[in-house]
Amino acid sequence: MAGKVRHLKVRNGRYSARLVVPKELRSIVGKAELETQLGPDRRQALARLPGAVASLQAKIAVAERQSNAGKPVAARYPMTPEEIAIANYQLLIAFDLEIREHDPRFANAGFDDLRVAGLRAGMAGRLTDDALDELVGYQIEHFRNRGNTDAVKGTTEWRRLAINLCVSEYEALARKVERDEGDFTGKPAHPLIADAPPAGTPHEPVLLMKLLDDYLTMLERQGKGREARKRWTPVFNDLVAFVKHKDAARLTKKDLVEWRDKKLETLAAKTVADVHLASVRAVLTWAVENDRLPSNPADGVKVKKSKSVRTREKGFRDDEAIVVLKACRNYLPAVTANPSNRESAKITAAKRWAPIVCAFTGARITEITQLRKQDVRQVGDDYVLRITPDAGSVKTADYRDVPIHDQLIDLGFIEFVRESVDGPLFHNGKSDDALKSARTSSGRVSNWLQGLGVIPEGVQPNHGWRHRFKTVGEELGVSSRVLDAIQGHAGKTAGDDYGDITIVAKRNAINRFPRYEITSNG
Repeated sequence: MAGKVRHLKVRNGRYSARLVVPKELRSIVGKAELETQLGPDRRQALARLPGAVASLQAKIAVAERQSNAGKPVAARYPMTPEEIAIANYQLLIAFDLEIREHDPRFANAGFDDLRVAGLRAGMAGRLTDDALDELVGYQIEHFRNRGNTDAVKGTTEWRRLAINLCVSEYEALARKVERDEGDFTGKPAHPLIADAPPAGTPHEPVLLMKLLDDYLTMLERQGKGREARKRWTPVFNDLVAFVKHKDAARLTKKDLVEWRDKKLETLAAKTVADVHLASVRAVLTWAVENDRLPSNPADGVKVKKSKSVRTREKGFRDDEAIVVLKACRNYLPAVTANPSNRESAKITAAKRWAPIVCAFTGARITEITQLRKQDVRQVGDDYVLRITPDAGSVKTADYRDVPIHDQLIDLGFIEFVRESVDGPLFHNGKSDDALKSARTSSGRVSNWLQGLGVIPEGVQPNHGWRHRFKTVGEELGVSSRVLDAIQGHAGKTAGDDYGDITIVAKRNAINRFPRYEITSNG
């Protein structure tokens, strides 16, 4: 049984090419569908289908330009310069056959020797862009009108397209010469035409930004990827700008390698690998898995990262931790007569409380600076703080409750929370920008500590507490599974998902952490 052919419709024994008009263009086109009759013979209909579809697509492309008031738009039915050259060759060959059937004078017509010489020079790449434009520019416009290209004169893509069109027309003229002598067996000699598969119907674009949006929407439905949209959208916009089109189906491994190399000129290898390539690879992999793309051009595109040299532990040592925490607990903001220069009370609170809360929870700094008053509460005899995505962001997209160490209570943390107004404890942001505000507070704490000169080289001012918590916990013999539950680390095995780590288990672990010998003024 013959398979279904895209855009080919049959009704009452007759075939037609039919295209659905995009909703946003129907008011201009005046129809919801466009259709061209192809006749009753299936073989002839299949032969005529690509040309008929291309003509219908051209009408839609014209309507799209009208809707954009003449502004440049991306090709709706994109084809590579090579595909366009093959399509042009086939159009010229088909025209040659058709005109011979209607006008005997055609076989006796001569050639424009200057044009033939120009095509040879164009094929060889000897012509300027202006000369190429004069020679084949009208053909480029023909395929632009069909929605097959948005190449701009002066770009590498436009020049490659112009040269390829010189090849296709020169080869078509060679066939005409052969046919004028009665030889209809001639084959193209140039590898661009000779080695290429037949040009099919121009494909519908697989828009990169649509793939990104669909992938992120899927993640968000699962409660994941809350920060990915903000971080990944600029990456995909940058890729689109680099390749100068929006079609994921046209992406090649070469495109991504060149983009990677361009990014490495200004960005760290880790950033390019872990943000740029990782995001693109994830979306394209999902597209392949969901039959949106046939293959993933990002496969095998990697960044060689130099191994960082470590000369010490990642976390604070005992003496270093005490120096930092003393500075935090004794901190007082600078006094100024100008109210506009005064430090926010919540930034002051972040500098005084966030580091020591991190020291006794092993939490990420932003998980602490995004805490709200309602996130600190009493459960039975225990005070706990809830780290939840509702407050801003949690890497695992899951809440966790962490008991509050007795030293924090003795230092007045619970009183500080009780006396605070409802809402965030350490920033003034609203709910729609809470994460950004919490990160700002985290950065202010980090910059302040760096400025004091109390952060050892090789230690991150905020993340150093996370490393220290795990190190001290291991020294105390606390179960790694309990430590992971307190810190919000994913389990290492499937078995870690069985059973719950209770508040009691976490409290017993937290109680084993020793107090810091620090003084405080409040």
